[in-house]
Amino acid sequence: LYTAPDSCEGRCGEPFNEEDECHCHPECGAEHNCCEDHERHCGPDGFSSSSGSISEQELLELSEQLYGLDHNKARPGDIALNPQHLAGPDETGDKEDRSPQPLYKYVNEALFSKPTYASFIKLLDNYQRATGREEEVTAEELREQERFLQEVMGTELMKKLFVFLQGKNRYSSEQEFLQDLNQMWFGLYSRGDGERDSSGFEHVFSGEVKKGKVSGFHNWIRFYLLEKQGVLNYFSHNFDGPWDTYPDVLGLQFSWDGFYKEVGSAFIGCSPEFEFGLYTLCFLARPGRACHLSLGGHRLSVQTYPWTKTTYDGGRRFIATAYVMSP
Repeated sequence: LYTAPDSCEGRCGEPFNEEDECHCHPECGAEHNCCEDHERHCGPDGFSSSSGSISEQELLELSEQLYGLDHNKARPGDIALNPQHLAGPDETGDKEDRSPQPLYKYVNEALFSKPTYASFIKLLDNYQRATGREEEVTAEELREQERFLQEVMGTELMKKLFVFLQGKNRYSSEQEFLQDLNQMWFGLYSRGDGERDSSGFEHVFSGEVKKGKVSGFHNWIRFYLLEKQGVLNYFSHNFDGPWDTYPDVLGLQFSWDGFYKEVGSAFIGCSPEFEFGLYTLCFLARPGRACHLSLGGHRLSVQTYPWTKTTYDGGRRFIATAYVMSP
């Protein structure tokens, strides 16, 4: 489904990595292993030349800044978790419910009245979870997408991300950034039989079912709301991050209406804008590769993949998936 990126867009000057199928570092010309569009992006007149590349150090520093700007995140008393069984590597795939109680003992739902949460939650019922079934987007759903993007762009966190990306010559205006966010996250493409049945937002935040398994679904708010409705059954967790405040990270197993997720992962207690912003950063900076970040002094990685079969706006890629990696 996913392949390593075959483009130098946003990758100029990055260090050599033997896992990449083609390269964008300054010596790739001499080594005859550049991506085909290396000159177009990274040449002297290229539009994402090395001045626009994003270093490992910049990712570590910016992620700490975004972490500090997550003003809408849950406070310690807003969530009470009951993680119960810690699954070993040989247990994650056996579909055994080893945790009789729900994962969430308590969530302060006053959080959900904050504008970014409220506009995010409105989006969650806009999707058919089965791949292969065309998504029909109504005018109201388009308004809901627009409202969500406006709300997240109104936050200090997303404004910080925009200023950083603007400084890297990725976007000339906030309007251009907004339009690209709309396309990369909400633009429809086909995971099924040619039907426009999926988008990055649906896959990552709302979740899909493909070939009898849960696909995507990496959001704690969605998880809590479905667990509360009784349609999601928490089985176990295989990783609990080192954070003692929110956001934290959990790797977890669950069943959604009988469809199983063997190893899911989620930030717990972050705001929608934090997750949306962090995934966007990693998709733009390290598409198709692990994106190394730092939150509250602890390292972690986010993995994103671009959808490689269709593009928009002259070659830009949709988001196929994005998730925090649990070891």
